[in-house]
Amino acid sequence: MTFPAPKAMLFIVNPTAGRRRRGLVDAVVGEIRDEGWTVDVVETKAAGDARHLAETCDTRRYAVIAVAGGDGTINEVVNGLARRGADGSAVGPALGIVPLGTANVLAHELGLDFSAAALARTMVSGRTVPVQAGQAASGSQPPRCFFLMAGAGFDAKVVAGVSTGLKRRWGRAAYVWQSLIEAWRYRPVRYAVDIDGVRHEAASVIVTRSRHYAGSFMIAPAAALAKPLLHVCLFERWGRAQTLCFGLALLLGRLPHTGGYRVVTGREVRIAVLSDAGETRRQPVQIDGDDALTLPVSIGLAAGSVRLLHPS
Repeated sequence: MTFPAPKAMLFIVNPTAGRRRRGLVDAVVGEIRDEGWTVDVVETKAAGDARHLAETCDTRRYAVIAVAGGDGTINEVVNGLARRGADGSAVGPALGIVPLGTANVLAHELGLDFSAAALARTMVSGRTVPVQAGQAASGSQPPRCFFLMAGAGFDAKVVAGVSTGLKRRWGRAAYVWQSLIEAWRYRPVRYAVDIDGVRHEAASVIVTRSRHYAGSFMIAPAAALAKPLLHVCLFERWGRAQTLCFGLALLLGRLPHTGGYRVVTGREVRIAVLSDAGETRRQPVQIDGDDALTLPVSIGLAAGSVRLLHPS
């Protein structure tokens, strides 16, 4: 990639993500500066700050936006950059990441080396690939873009049940614990999933742009960020025992080969509740690991694309 002169980078840091890994951020910044780049480091103070910075930063100054945080912070930056390209173009700075979060799905998707030297090398000399983000919309709520996934059903309820404080204290263990709680309180909700106009039914559904889920676990082997296609993961069997079976298959790397699970590709997806067996709780939609929307939801591909930095 050829960067404009001067070589300058906006480095957005979520100070609450990966507190014990802040040394990695400082080391990456040092490596980039050693390459002759100007690096402006800005810490976020509240939700939405990262999106605003990405959307409004001076593109004449910055060739790259780097974001240090978890998948949720990266999602904010993706939304900011996607708004720049709402006219269908791939504009704005290239995006590089320093993974600090609990799952770091995007880092696994890109095959990033977690060392400071390797991350810095990707920022200053990696190759850029235009990625068309997914986009989810629900009622009057603002649409949300995603690089990774949108989910409804069991995984969305787990995400909705994990508070920010619990996630910071327990990390991945918070999701394991909440998964057990959700399995115990399981109610057989059935979802109608329309994929390019064809109706399917499922007990849970994940619409993904990536192969991985919750870190390095594989859910959609044929998915690729560079391909403008949605992969809809359908969990078609109901019941508490079946839910635990799906979870075990995911951990063992067997989910794509498990009965009652299949992946259907498409470009337009709508998810709604078909029957709820007396379930009275809100039906959440998780976007890149954050509780973001409420069913029913329509999912497609965003008009613009974001230039994502990959290792060379």
